[in-house]
Amino acid sequence: MPRKRSLTTDQLAAAALAVVDRDGLAVLTMRTVAQELNMGTMSLYRYVTDREQLERLVVELVLGGVDFTVPELPTWQERIAELCERIRLAVQAHPAMVPLLLVHRHASPGVRRSGEAMLSVLAGAGFAGERRVIAFRALVSYLIGALQAEGLGPLSGAGTDVLATLGEQYPYLAETAVSARGVTPQREFGEGLALLLRGLTP
Repeated sequence: MPRKRSLTTDQLAAAALAVVDRDGLAVLTMRTVAQELNMGTMSLYRYVTDREQLERLVVELVLGGVDFTVPELPTWQERIAELCERIRLAVQAHPAMVPLLLVHRHASPGVRRSGEAMLSVLAGAGFAGERRVIAFRALVSYLIGALQAEGLGPLSGAGTDVLATLGEQYPYLAETAVSARGVTPQREFGEGLALLLRGLTP
């Protein structure tokens, strides 16, 4: 009689992430992950209890390799920017999982580590109390929004080309779209974040 197959957490996470990357977050279920692993759905319950646990495994797999050590850079803005860029580089290949960063922000060790790192920088820069809360939420909102926008399509995509032709009806939108085609995702993220950081004061 063959022995029952034994799976590691990393194998489960990789299978769940493969489903999300290929078919989207809405398709992530116990059944689809079991199919990805060539096993019965009920067998998967030996390892995880529900979809929520699968989602958390996906988050940990994506963020697991991120270095959340605060970088030794001259200014607090540079330190925050470097932490955000590390997260962007880890997540950009998996745009469909971005909403999970918010959904599991209270339970995910990876999200907690990222928050602790950014908050430590803000605290060191003099942000305290409600001011720190607002600054942190502004940074998280920018990071999540930018990742989602990048995942939906770069500024050099077909949608921008369409907008650039609408000059008669939407002159400012069209003019901006023409300029947008030359902006790379890295530049869009970095320069947008720099604008936000310049506006944050303790």
